[in-house]
Amino acid sequence: MALITISGYPCSGKTKRADQVKAGLEERLKDPSYEGPSLKVVVLSDDVLNVDRSSYDDSRSEKSARGALFTAMQRQMGQGTILILDGMNYIKGFRYQMYCAARELKLRVCTVYVVATPESCKQWNEEREGVKAYNSETLDNLIQRFEEPSSMVRWDSPLFTVLWSDDDVPLDQIWKAVMEGNVKPPNAGTQAVSKAPTDALHTLEHISASTVSAIMAEQASSGGLGGTVTLSLTSTTRPRITLPSRNITLSELQRLKRQFVTVHKKAITLGTVEKGTVDWSEERVAEKFVTYLEENLKP
Repeated sequence: MALITISGYPCSGKTKRADQVKAGLEERLKDPSYEGPSLKVVVLSDDVLNVDRSSYDDSRSEKSARGALFTAMQRQMGQGTILILDGMNYIKGFRYQMYCAARELKLRVCTVYVVATPESCKQWNEEREGVKAYNSETLDNLIQRFEEPSSMVRWDSPLFTVLWSDDDVPLDQIWKAVMEGNVKPPNAGTQAVSKAPTDALHTLEHISASTVSAIMAEQASSGGLGGTVTLSLTSTTRPRITLPSRNITLSELQRLKRQFVTVHKKAITLGTVEKGTVDWSEERVAEKFVTYLEENLKP
């Protein structure tokens, strides 16, 4: 349904704002006058995922912490959920990644930017205890690296700014954004790429090699007369191919096989170079290879 991204300095009061948004949305969803779909409001944060503040002390553990948050976000996102992501979300590239994931599922999005001074954040951090407090050097580093959200970029829009001194969040605007905002359809940059099955490479190699062997065997038995013949590759795979009326050498077939396999390996590794779902069955691979040979074998 929607993704609400909370962003701001560490210890700036983001969790307080996330709780205010959650409480306000749930109150409106329970209102007798509400006639929309049945929705649940979920908050995800480092505390919910048991991510220790020390995870941000070095880049490797920090990357793992962000990965844990992103993975949990993907599991929770859906048409029946308003998901509030309570975290620093201080890297614009990470916010863009979350925006793409939401757009892929056709969810509405908005960003709540919680603003507080660095001095206030440091003071509030000192008042915390145990694992909820950041190392002072880590806190300084995170504040310096913070990339402020901007209403000028699509992945931070619509953007609602909440000052540390504000009593509440702009709930009317947030409600309108998650319930009535534009749903941007996925595009080539955000759509999931169709992946080939795990045995696709084996099928590609096996069928192309079997086809070469079958052509050489057919040529030996017919004396290189050419014409349209049926190749028996497996019990269910019997493609037809039109061969030229000449002697085709093994090296020529092997060269074309290598070219064919190289091109299609890229499709297997990267997902697909074609629109829609690619059929990697033995029959389809054989048909593709036979067509490729007919187009590239000289008369």
